[in-house]
Amino acid sequence: MNTPDEMLSRGLLTADQHHQISAWIHHAKTPEAIMQMPAPLWQALSLASVLMDVDSELTQPPSFDLGA
Repeated sequence: MNTPDEMLSRGLLTADQHHQISAWIHHAKTPEAIMQMPAPLWQALSLASVLMDVDSELTQPPSFDLGA
């Protein structure tokens, strides 16, 4: 499941926010273009990221367990 979908399933984004954010990301061709997302959408995405504690996943050491 990708992050915006998970945010929607957890009720952290509305269906409209999810649609708009997903469309923006789909059409953006570069990280710089994604950063140009309209402020209200960026704020919703940022808040949902904080509530999901997404940053904590980025600070964890990688897991090399391949489940074998």
